Amino acid sequence: MGNGMFMIGVLALAVLVLMFAWAVLGIHGLLLGRMPGAWLTRHIRQPRLWGAGTLVTLAGWTLPSLEVLVAGIGIVILGHVGTTRRRN
Repeated sequence: MGNGMFMIGVLALAVLVLMFAWAVLGIHGLLLGRMPGAWLTRHIRQPRLWGAGTLVTLAGWTLPSLEVLVAGIGIVILGHVGTTRRRN
């Protein structure tokens, strides 16, 4: 029984670390308007929208609200596929 509780603790710690990293990336994208690293910069076209989506997703995860979670995931997807308008 003790080994199972240890594994649950390790899993809970891993989830908390991932949530913290997700929040840091979301705040970075939302406030600065750019993403750290080459991979994220190539794949996320609208960092501010993506950052807002990550924070909404975390809010939906912490408050057990499926509607907020799905809305946040949708906003994250829009941050990936959205295009920016170019001004002449």
